[in-house]
Amino acid sequence: MTDDAYLFLADASARHLGVALSAVGDLECLETSAVQAWFDAQGVTAHQEDVRVLPPEENGFIPEGAERLPVPLSEEELERVRQAGLPESRAHLEAELLAFRDCADGRDALLGKALAAGVPQHRIVELTGVDPATLAAATEA
Repeated sequence: MTDDAYLFLADASARHLGVALSAVGDLECLETSAVQAWFDAQGVTAHQEDVRVLPPEENGFIPEGAERLPVPLSEEELERVRQAGLPESRAHLEAELLAFRDCADGRDALLGKALAAGVPQHRIVELTGVDPATLAAATEA
């Protein structure tokens, strides 16, 4: 779990903050008795546009006096909240960066495995697009 995100009620001047719950899909915390009690106390449901969620790093932007509730989110849920709050062009680029990170994990081990299996260095460079110096440095470790 991460630091707490916040649910809050946004008035007309704060609807640009955070993300509507409907934009992030189901969050595990929405089924808890604490969140259900908060919805009841505020007279709202999760489907209303003025019920917003903010990731932990943006909690300072919640307007003073706004009704708020800290909620724990999993890493996957937090990533959905962050992505939903981004402009489409930036969200697409961040998704590409995440995909790159995921495919780059284990790169050095894969390069070493290819060399150990007898794949020539020039062929590895052709197939992967890595610089020959990068290949040499990756397999030295």
